[in-house]
Amino acid sequence: MKPIKVGLLGLGTVGTGVVRIVEGHQEDLVRQIGTGVEISRILVNDVTKNRTIAIRPEQLTENVEDILTDPEIDVIVEVMGGLDPTKDYVMRALANGKHIVTANKDLMALCGTEILAQAQAYKRDILYEASVAGGIPIIRTLTEGFSSDRILKIMGIVNGTTNYILSKMSREGAVYAEALREAQELGYAEADPTSDVEGLDAARKMTILSRLGFHVNVELADVSVRGISRVTREDIAYGKTLGYEVKLLGIAERTEEGVSVSVEPTMVRLSHPLASVSGVFNAVYVFGESVGETMFYGPGAGELPTATSIVADLVAVAKNLRLDVNGGQLPPSYQEKRLRTPEQIVSKYFLLLHVADKAGVLARITQIFADHEVSLESVFQHPNAASPHAEIIIITHNAVKAGMQQVLADFERLDVVHEIRSVYRVEG
Repeated sequence: MKPIKVGLLGLGTVGTGVVRIVEGHQEDLVRQIGTGVEISRILVNDVTKNRTIAIRPEQLTENVEDILTDPEIDVIVEVMGGLDPTKDYVMRALANGKHIVTANKDLMALCGTEILAQAQAYKRDILYEASVAGGIPIIRTLTEGFSSDRILKIMGIVNGTTNYILSKMSREGAVYAEALREAQELGYAEADPTSDVEGLDAARKMTILSRLGFHVNVELADVSVRGISRVTREDIAYGKTLGYEVKLLGIAERTEEGVSVSVEPTMVRLSHPLASVSGVFNAVYVFGESVGETMFYGPGAGELPTATSIVADLVAVAKNLRLDVNGGQLPPSYQEKRLRTPEQIVSKYFLLLHVADKAGVLARITQIFADHEVSLESVFQHPNAASPHAEIIIITHNAVKAGMQQVLADFERLDVVHEIRSVYRVEG
């Protein structure tokens, strides 16, 4: 049987990894698929550029039409990233009868519903395992491994840059700016790190996971997002003293009232498996109604981990081609979208307040919590010789988000509260 022919859009770090794996694992691919896999054309910006792998000159092209319109190409692997012109290339490729494998989280988070509908209309496969958590097979796990269960909660460390920064602050007591600078020097963070550190990258990934886990058309605008740029080493130190680690978590929950999705720095109980995930590693915790707790851990980025997920999708498409069953994917979102309101979202909270150091302050603070029916698990007053204010650390019991918002609004108006220094959700 003739080999499966592949067009590759992009030959950066991940694209190079795809070529390495496909060319280095041909015997395994033949045994799994029943035929070989051949990367026949590769779209690049400059065909004369020196490469870190051996590429035949005739494989390279600067003209995307050489790939989109080639009748011999069965599958297109997209590792360009971004939306423009990538979305147009993918939509045209589907219309031209190509199957798609992509690692593009932006594309699938922002345009996934439209692209999946296009794929279904043309009876083509589109697989995107590598768009979330690199080498962790979480998308296949949600769609296949949990197909008989009802997922109630997904929590993920899905951005390696922020996890590296927070891990360095926790292990070494580094300040945020110092940890970010080191992440940039090591190549973990971009020169403009906004997408990572402000939670936007994680929000895109949680949009994809929520759609698949809850079968609801969650959009990026539905995700509440807060990044790590205001996390201090004092917050992390206080958290550790009380038995918590600070992590940037994507949190998606489903209840009878609907779904909620957020990305926010979170105090995670040290006994929870997510608390021990350090460095640039990713992890996704999934709670199923029947199976209970599960967690998936591994490298969230990098040439070969990400390329491994891409080639796994490529194998799945090739097997479908052999069986002539492509295009059988159903849209992941088939349930009505109902977003939970602040009155329906419940969690514990950590607060650090700078207050006037005088009698009666604590009573006034606790009365505000009582007024909004927020009960307290623990209250600590911490001396700080470097500050003229007293520091009060509070951990609540489970509280309604709307009630906590009212508490914080009252604190803003209270003369004895000089600063609401930190507020974190608490998990685990």
